[in-house]
Amino acid sequence: MLYVVIVFLWVALLLYLLLGGADFGAGIIELFTSEDNKAKARKTMYHAIGPIWEANHMWLIIAIVFLFVGFPVIYSTMSIYLHIPLVIMLLGIIARGTAFAFRNYDAVVDNMQKLYNKIFVYSSFVTPLFLGIIAGSAVSGKIDVHATTFLSAFIFSWLNLFSVAIGFFTVALCGYTAAIYLVGETNDPAERRRFVRKALQMNIAAVVFGALVFISAGADNIPLAQWVFGNPVGIAAVAAATLSLIVLWYLIYKGRARMLRLLAGFQVTMILLTTTYKHYPNIVLLKNGEYLSLIENKGADKTIEALGWALLIGSLFILPALIYLIYSFQRKD
Repeated sequence: MLYVVIVFLWVALLLYLLLGGADFGAGIIELFTSEDNKAKARKTMYHAIGPIWEANHMWLIIAIVFLFVGFPVIYSTMSIYLHIPLVIMLLGIIARGTAFAFRNYDAVVDNMQKLYNKIFVYSSFVTPLFLGIIAGSAVSGKIDVHATTFLSAFIFSWLNLFSVAIGFFTVALCGYTAAIYLVGETNDPAERRRFVRKALQMNIAAVVFGALVFISAGADNIPLAQWVFGNPVGIAAVAAATLSLIVLWYLIYKGRARMLRLLAGFQVTMILLTTTYKHYPNIVLLKNGEYLSLIENKGADKTIEALGWALLIGSLFILPALIYLIYSFQRKD
């Protein structure tokens, strides 16, 4: 059952990156949209993120519960040494959700709508930024469980060039994913061209920040290049992601939007696979070569077995309901 739990944990993280990332990306796209086009873009994005807005944070909650119940040592270590970026990320989620609800369902339309809009777009930027910083910190080897000062224990564990670069790469990736999703969401040619431009801009930003991630990894002696290119799985995943990117832009050029979302989702899946496969099962890499493993630091066998069965049975109810939710929201009038 341990491997069932690990697979569900990886899938939950992937789905949060795909669905929650696209959700955040909608706010990022709105942040970089001109004032003249924001109202129209906002309407399109609201229709697009409706189904995932209802369910996207479920995947984050599931991942946190997995760690809390099945891997308490990993959960407590990350909660202690990364509590500052975790709190900022959670505050961003709360602020974003509150602003989204008030700006769409507030009974009174007044100047407060401007405040709601600003909170929504800026928290849409901050939240994936710190989500990426947390992910980068987990594999950076900067977390020092033997630290004797506040700065070394709770600041330098995440405030470093590598983690911040991954944070900005995550922002660009979310914006790119959202823009690709939105290309097929509108029938207005002018608006579609605008989303294509946003997708291209975010694609370029992702490449730039991706290069910065590798540069900062080399400067901090993090073997990221070996993780990605040092095994057949990583090489195959990079090749598949690159090929799918070429196909995606060819389809955009030809005006075919049906397969775009699948291709964008496939690219994100390949990125996550390349960055997690090589150092599996070591989910957290600590300073001085120490690590926390999903195998060695698992909870009690009875707990893992109960969690595994709960996941298998629960998925029979959750996944069909989620598919129907997405289907019902995407039905045209």
